[in-house]
Parts: sequence; C-alpha cells; structure tokens
Amino acid sequence: MAPKIPEGLMATARSLVGVVGVLLVAGCAARLIEPSPTIKTELAPRGVLRVALFTGNPVIAAKKPATGELSGTAFSLGRKLAEDANVLFTALEYTTIAKLMDDAKGGVWDVAVLGIDPARRSVIDYAPPYVVVDITYLVPPGSSITSVADADRPGVRVTAARGAATALMLQRTLKSAQLTPAESEPAAFELIRDGKADAYAQNRFMLLGLVERLPGARVLADRLDVVQLALALPKGRPAALAYVTSWTENAKRSGFVQRIIDDAGLRGVQVAPASR
Repeated sequence: MAPKIPEGLMATARSLVGVVGVLLVAGCAARLIEPSPTIKTELAPRGVLRVALFTGNPVIAAKKPATGELSGTAFSLGRKLAEDANVLFTALEYTTIAKLMDDAKGGVWDVAVLGIDPARRSVIDYAPPYVVVDITYLVPPGSSITSVADADRPGVRVTAARGAATALMLQRTLKSAQLTPAESEPAAFELIRDGKADAYAQNRFMLLGLVERLPGARVLADRLDVVQLALALPKGRPAALAYVTSWTENAKRSGFVQRIIDDAGLRGVQVAPASR
C-alpha cells in the first residue's frame, strides 16, 4: 500500500504545478490562455472574482454620486482579469484603506489595487506595478511652504489618510514635521480647509482636482516620492499571484493599461516600466 501524502504537501504541490503552468504560458504566448482549475480556485475561491475598489483615490477608482456607478483603472483591470480568467466579476467598494486591509486578513476580497509599500507585505502579495504616479503636497492659501523640503520643518503639520501608502511612507521619512493622520482622504482635505494641517500628501492628479475647491491653495511643483500601484492578493495564493503577475505584464505590453489611463483622463499618471 502506497504511503499517504499529507494534505498540506499535496496542496503545495498543486500550487507549484499551477505556477509552472502560468510561467510556461507566459513564456510562449503574447496573450495568456485561460488559467488552470488550480489557478482559478486560488484566484476566485467562490467562483466570482471579488475586486476591492478604493474610491477615495480617483487614480484607483471612483463612484458617481448620482448613479452609484463604479469606474476607474482598478475597476477596468479587475473586470478584464475576470474576463480573461473566465470567472464572474463583482466589485466591492471601500472608502478607507484601513478597512480594505482589515478585510484582506479575513479573505473578504480576492484582488485589490494598492500602492506598493513594504509595511503591507505581511498581509498581501503584490503583482508588478501597472502605473506610477508622483506624490507631492497640497498647501493651503497663504502658506509659506514652496517645496517638499520646506514641509519637513518643526511645527509643520502634515496630513495623509490613515493606512494610505502616503501615510506609511511619511511615518518612515519625516524628520521634523508632525504627521497628523486623518480617517479618510476627504477628512485629510478638511484638515487643510479648516486650518488644522499645513500640508496634505497625495498623488498629484488627485491634488490637482482638489486645489480647484480651495481658492488660493497650491500643489507643489516638486515631488515627495513616486508611488507604484499594483494588483494585490491576500497572502497564500502563489499560483494565482504568478498568473496575475504574467497577466499584468501582458496588460502593460498590449497597451491595455495605457488605454484605461487615457479613458480615466489621468494627468501625470504613467504606465509602469516592464518588470525584469
């Protein structure tokens, strides 16, 4: 009688088979074929690809107040990924990154778009970035801050949404200024409007839209950093991650990512370079 193989070892073997299958497909075809059952099970365990959309950042996703319709680069990517994988698609709206990350731990969603940050790698895995965007500051009317360096001084209150890639980055890099987190992106802007913060960190496209709502406010010309946005999966899905990695590179190479940037009218947002 053949020895019984532990279930954990069998699961690992099935995942490895799925990963190898994806790599073979990626290496010999310009377009990915439909994934294997192993990959589908990891990618969409319930048969439906649940795509988490953070609508607080228009570079990622947006919601029309009048109709509730969702759109944006994350929506388009998720829908196309589901179509190519031949699984159903459903969108889950999130208004805060903190809640989205909490739900990653419970397996509430299958794929999301997030800024790449090392602080999140204990919970999620990233595919290669699909876009890059400048991060800078919005400052209120009458501010003496003229550059990113000016903002990192004693007494300066810098705000960012709690849990956002910008807030995580500022926690590591600010030397003299005080980080004043807000519960959401709109709340961070309100701190600026109400005079309770001196600089608001976010991507340039988003800030250029907000500056029009606060006469006299300015978006700084230089940049604080560059954020890479990528599809992310909950930890423990190696075959699905390998498939999404190859799928992302194909989406960039084929021009699909550039088209969804253009469709969304995103100024200052660029297709990420191909991964090596």
